[in-house]
Amino acid sequence: NGTVIVFSDAHFQLGQRTTAFKALLWLIGELKPKAVINNGDAFDGAAVSRHPAGGWDKVPTVINELNACTLALSEVQEAAGKAKLIWTLGNHDARFSSRLATVASEFKDVKGFKLEDHFSDWAHVVSCMLNDSIMVKHRWKGGIHATHQNTASSGLSFVTGHLHSAKVTPWTDYTGTRYGVDCGTLAEAFGDQFIYAENNPRNWRSAFAVLNIVD
Repeated sequence: NGTVIVFSDAHFQLGQRTTAFKALLWLIGELKPKAVINNGDAFDGAAVSRHPAGGWDKVPTVINELNACTLALSEVQEAAGKAKLIWTLGNHDARFSSRLATVASEFKDVKGFKLEDHFSDWAHVVSCMLNDSIMVKHRWKGGIHATHQNTASSGLSFVTGHLHSAKVTPWTDYTGTRYGVDCGTLAEAFGDQFIYAENNPRNWRSAFAVLNIVD
């Protein structure tokens, strides 16, 4: 029983402090949650992306992005107090270790070659079952109906990020009512880290999720 706050897809960058991030810190302080979950893609990894560079676009270095994550997440930790800190792996987060494992596999198990080595105060997992009926993970189903598909297919309330769309889809059947939740993005929808979207319209919203769990 209690409150769990879940944010996702922050894609932290030095010098950026979004309205959603400020709201997150404020609400953590107000609600005193039992856990704060960073639901993936706090690290962007533009410089180690599998996608080709966009012409001559300048992207942040890995160390700049690590520093941005360190600064932002330290503020989250300070606001969270004694709350459990959980980081579910996002596809952008995975770029850090994937790149090193591909080009420098000889350095396996050397400290610092995994993203979690740099953020030891967080529990690093692929997914998090909060209780018997709520799953939190970065992504599963895709497309505009992902929140519906996640909860209908799993039989659980299902909290994801990845799509940046920020919405809740209820689903009721003979077992009761459950919810598919997309946390949105903690970043600005038209931030510089999303230059690859070529200024196209995008069905994204800055948001995060607050789960109030009773009985």
